[in-house]
Amino acid sequence: MAIFRKINMINNYEAALSFIHGRQQFKKIPTLDRMRRLMAKLENPQDKLKMIHVTGTNGKGSTVAFLASLMMEQGLTVGTFTSPFITRFNERISFNKLPIDDNELLELVKQIEPIISEMDETDVDGGPTEFEIVTALMFMYFSHTSPDVVIVEVGIGGTYDSTNIITPMLSIITTVGLDHMKILGNTITEIANQKAGIIKPEVPVILGEVSSEAQNEIARVAAVNHTIVHLWRRDYQAIDFKKTSIYPQFKFNNHDIRIDIELSMVGEFQIQNAAVAIEAYLIFCQLEQISPNKVAIKKAMKVTQWPGRMELVNQQPAIFIDGAHNVPAIEALIETINADFSTQQVYLIVAILADKQVNTMIDMLAKLSNVTIVLTSFTGPHINRPAAKIDQIQINNDKVLRTKSWQEGLIQVTQKMSVDDVLIFTGSLYFISEVRSYFR
Repeated sequence: MAIFRKINMINNYEAALSFIHGRQQFKKIPTLDRMRRLMAKLENPQDKLKMIHVTGTNGKGSTVAFLASLMMEQGLTVGTFTSPFITRFNERISFNKLPIDDNELLELVKQIEPIISEMDETDVDGGPTEFEIVTALMFMYFSHTSPDVVIVEVGIGGTYDSTNIITPMLSIITTVGLDHMKILGNTITEIANQKAGIIKPEVPVILGEVSSEAQNEIARVAAVNHTIVHLWRRDYQAIDFKKTSIYPQFKFNNHDIRIDIELSMVGEFQIQNAAVAIEAYLIFCQLEQISPNKVAIKKAMKVTQWPGRMELVNQQPAIFIDGAHNVPAIEALIETINADFSTQQVYLIVAILADKQVNTMIDMLAKLSNVTIVLTSFTGPHINRPAAKIDQIQINNDKVLRTKSWQEGLIQVTQKMSVDDVLIFTGSLYFISEVRSYFR
């Protein structure tokens, strides 16, 4: 590692975060060249790591959480890179599920700042973006801590995501749906092509449940890369048990193993995420010549939690938070309500970012017969990404109410709820983070 000049400007954790968050978020022209230049100046720490790359419209975070638990129960040390954070920035870079220490993050920022300043001055297109810097910090951290495997979640898309400079052991595509269309494209095929951008020559791919349109595009890209794709329902599958609780139970099987699984995360959509993780784990074991342990698999799946995804934050009344931040996630939430809460009155307090398909998402929820919706707003993560204003949401339905703040909505709803009713906060992950801090 090169010796960096001393700096005095970044001398505490808060200053380090300000430096990171003060960077430009996007460039006009997508490219990985700038990221590669940055990593070359850092002596390419990513090349020292064994990695698994995860993309998808939804399900990435839960799949990473399941996969990390599986690896840890096997006795391996695991690094994870996820986004966005729910409570604190440090969560994004974790070792064995423990977030990076404040001082460790500060020291890494001190190391990288002189290089960023140099690139700001010399690069024609300007220096690295916020996410490029966070990705670089992650690679630097794990090159020092040396976990047995690093599970890397894509930020947006795949092809031009700053994480896509790696050659992983495995690539995972969880789902493909309509989201981030201004960046990724307006059709499923276009978005699938962006997700398939993480596919590398002869690196196995685990594919979750996707439409035939998405599957065809991913298969096309995989064929060009001479890559084997492990397909949902062809190469591995999960079959529901008869439900005895709100927690999913299913039988996982592939060509080599059959095992009964019970989860501790609510939501039928978690079955596919869990199955994708198990299949990825089993392929990883084959590549590393590890003998998988059924008892360890069952335990890992049972203990896995992921904040903000149908997370129970209050027992009586039952209050959940769920970051259903796009149309496919709303579809999954509707499936969960129909499967687990069909005989109960469900109240939804909803806040969504303005750049999402807001009217479509609210209209989908309003069609549920046992649901009352309370629309609200919040600050939003950035001045350029505000929350949708409730008075501009064009939904005329007696089941859709409006309130200025989610705190006001919480008071109104809990005054109406019976002991058997359910309240779910949903919409933007940033909104969910704000609500979660109130209940913790």
